[in-house]
Formats: sequence, C-alpha cells, structure tokens
Amino acid sequence: MVLNKKGQGLSLNVIIIAALALIVLVVLAVIFTGSSADFDDKTENIAGDAKLKLTTLALTYSDCQPSGSAETKFMNAYSSADTPEDQDDEVSNFKTEIDRCKDFGSDKLNCEGNSGCIWG
Repeated sequence: MVLNKKGQGLSLNVIIIAALALIVLVVLAVIFTGSSADFDDKTENIAGDAKLKLTTLALTYSDCQPSGSAETKFMNAYSSADTPEDQDDEVSNFKTEIDRCKDFGSDKLNCEGNSGCIWG
C-alpha cells in the first residue's frame, strides 16, 4: 500500500517570516509602552491649569519658540495669579514672548542667538 504524502504544511520561509513579524510587534509594543510611561511621569510633576494653558499656547509655536525656562516662568506666574484678570495678563505676556520668537522666522542661528528662544 502506497501512502499519499501530499499533506499541506507550512514552508520554512513562512515560519521564519511569521517569527520575525512577531518579534517586530513585540519590540514596537515595548517602545510605545515605555514612551507612554515617560509621558505620564513628566506630566505628573506639573500643575494642572497652568500646564493645560501652556499646552494650548504651545500649539501656536513655530520652529523658533520660547525656552523651557520661559515656559516655567509662565506656569509659575499663571499659577500664582490671584484673579482671572491676572491670569489673562500672564497669558498675554507669554503670547508676546511667543510672537517675539516667531519674528526670528526660520533662521536657526538667529533664533538661538537671542536669549529666551530655542529652535524646536
């Protein structure tokens, strides 16, 4: 009796490609999980309302933007403002700083050569 050996099976190439794809997916999952944990750690240390306002203002940044120390100064001033009017004044002052940095345009050397602005 002759056995028919035409059974279906996976070739070695398919198995290798599947293993590589699985490794890539695991690496991507680790990268994104680590990045989200770093993001959570960074945002926990910052005051809520001031950080929210800064994030809103940061959407208007150009390549030349206020430095981290200018942002910290804004958040401290915004958090310590006694009235909503004082908060509005701090927002206005920081918008002026954003506009000052924007005026340097797309010249990286000119941007970084002026205090208070960084190339981002």
